[in-house]
Amino acid sequence: MRPEDVLVPTPSGVCCKAGGFHIDPTRPVDRALITHGHSDHARAGHGLVVATQETLDIMRLRYGDNFAGRTQAVRYGETLTIDDVTVSFHPAGHVLGSAQIKVERKGLRVVASGDYKDRPDPTCAPFELVSCDVFITEATFGLPVFRHHDAEGEVDKLLHSVALFPERAHLVGAYSLGKAQRVMAMLRGRGYDRPIHIHGALETITRYYQERGVALGDIELVRGAKKSELAGTITIAPPSAIGDLWSRRFPDPVAAFASGWMRVRARARQRGISLPLVISDHADWDGLTTTIAATGCSEVWVTHGQEDALVHWSRARGLKAQPLDIVGYGDENEHDEIAPEPGGA
Repeated sequence: MRPEDVLVPTPSGVCCKAGGFHIDPTRPVDRALITHGHSDHARAGHGLVVATQETLDIMRLRYGDNFAGRTQAVRYGETLTIDDVTVSFHPAGHVLGSAQIKVERKGLRVVASGDYKDRPDPTCAPFELVSCDVFITEATFGLPVFRHHDAEGEVDKLLHSVALFPERAHLVGAYSLGKAQRVMAMLRGRGYDRPIHIHGALETITRYYQERGVALGDIELVRGAKKSELAGTITIAPPSAIGDLWSRRFPDPVAAFASGWMRVRARARQRGISLPLVISDHADWDGLTTTIAATGCSEVWVTHGQEDALVHWSRARGLKAQPLDIVGYGDENEHDEIAPEPGGA
């Protein structure tokens, strides 16, 4: 049994021909298994979508009730049998409902990671290591320069700035699904008990997180607040809103951005960010390499990110490794920013 008899890369994404399904397909297919709700992985228009309940709910919130012909919810650890293929979903630690997908056929086990991180996150189930023969890993931050360190320390930097400049508002750019809610939860974890303001584009997903039992505290919309009332506050918004006209409603705002890309200071300068916060929902270089080794796999397929460096690292350690040339995946920065609402938010 070869890995290609279980899963094979195609222009539409990774496909299991024996089971008649794709994982995170980039084009509409008859049967799609979806790892998580970010729009570069979860697209509308499939005949059947199989995913965790949270991912299905998030797709419904984003695309409407008719985002797929049919849906099937699966629990973490639950085994599905599709012809002679068995499939199960396991926590990926990326965002609420995110999953790795294990596909097994005739004793050969392949795990597709989707996006994942091996760092603590109070808003989602922690990453679960799954042993396998072939590991399909993301490589968003697949270069040794990307080491994310302590996210709590980055939140402390934000709180220190708020204390230092009580007359100014702090605007934190964060992706609308996952990162924004994680920053809110981490602020609460560091003892911040004042209301956290949000851009209107974040409201639907944030309320859903709260409905699922994620403790985010008092969350208020910016809409309607007077400029003077926003002094000393923290507001979380889509990254695209930070440099927009929308930001002019705040008193002398401090522009922050929570992202693993803030490790590259040139990116912060290009965006006009004065307070870069290195907080990522993806595994960094150490997380990627540690996870690959810990799975016990003998072969690695690398996709959507800095593929070449991780392929080289794997081959240098005696593993078979190849990049997957699948167009359509990328960081949420390109896919999930939401422009400010015309009426203000």
